[in-house]
Amino acid sequence: MIDLRRLHVLRAVSYYGTVTAAARALHFTPSAASQQIRQLARDLGVDLLEPRGRGVRLTPAAESLLAHADAIQARWEEAELDLRAEYSAPAGQLRVSGFPTAVSVLLAPMAVRLRERHPRLTVRIRETAVPECFDLLFEGETDLAVVEVTPHNPPQSDTRFDQRPLLDDPYDLVVPDDHRLAGHARVDLAEAAREAWIAPVPDSPCRPHVMSACGAAGFTPDVLHHAKDWTVTAHLVAHRLGVALVPRLAELTPDLPITRVRCAGNPHRTILSATRNGCRTRPAVAAALEELRELAPTAVA
Repeated sequence: MIDLRRLHVLRAVSYYGTVTAAARALHFTPSAASQQIRQLARDLGVDLLEPRGRGVRLTPAAESLLAHADAIQARWEEAELDLRAEYSAPAGQLRVSGFPTAVSVLLAPMAVRLRERHPRLTVRIRETAVPECFDLLFEGETDLAVVEVTPHNPPQSDTRFDQRPLLDDPYDLVVPDDHRLAGHARVDLAEAAREAWIAPVPDSPCRPHVMSACGAAGFTPDVLHHAKDWTVTAHLVAHRLGVALVPRLAELTPDLPITRVRCAGNPHRTILSATRNGCRTRPAVAAALEELRELAPTAVA
């Protein structure tokens, strides 16, 4: 019989890449995590880890086992749902997470609606960056995450997660009120090719979207300033230090002398809802997803 706790340690090693990182995430010592995997290997009569330089890597047997482990985890989620089927009304605790804009514009109003419609349900919100959202899902520390698509996300084929499109968030060109493009109903980004630009910092998940949108318009932006926060970006634009592409979901400081102009070609980022595989149909998660689907269209209107 496979010990599911030991199997979870092996899944964590695969997910985080090292025994040390997996142990840290699971609140084990590295030696304790290694011991769990060694015992699992003895139980199964196969080697699960083999030396690789100063570290270790999964053996073919471990890779084969993990393919089943992800399916086991999904079935376990479904089994819990079946056991609680008679208590079908959303109740208890729902843990949700998302990047800052998603929390402000989607998760906060979602929590208010759920509180009004399902008084026995408590929603706990956690603001966190996109990669950490997937870590929290994997670790069972969050039930539902709202994330944006980035090159570093797990692939859609990753059976540990259920990722589905929630909305497309268009990018607007933000310029000072007195800028030559401020009066346009819609602008081709190529018209801003010779402008000074304000862009997200290099490690921001939005940076690739901005650069690819400009590239699709036929130019590389002359980025003079970098910002982490959209409010900072808006203030830089207001001081006439450059123009910027800002997602429509981002709420900018009111009363600044800036104008949002819609862009031809509809450059956008895709926002996803993500759960652990098998978790999406839980009553609380399903109720939250229904609220998000209702909120999404009005959020980017």
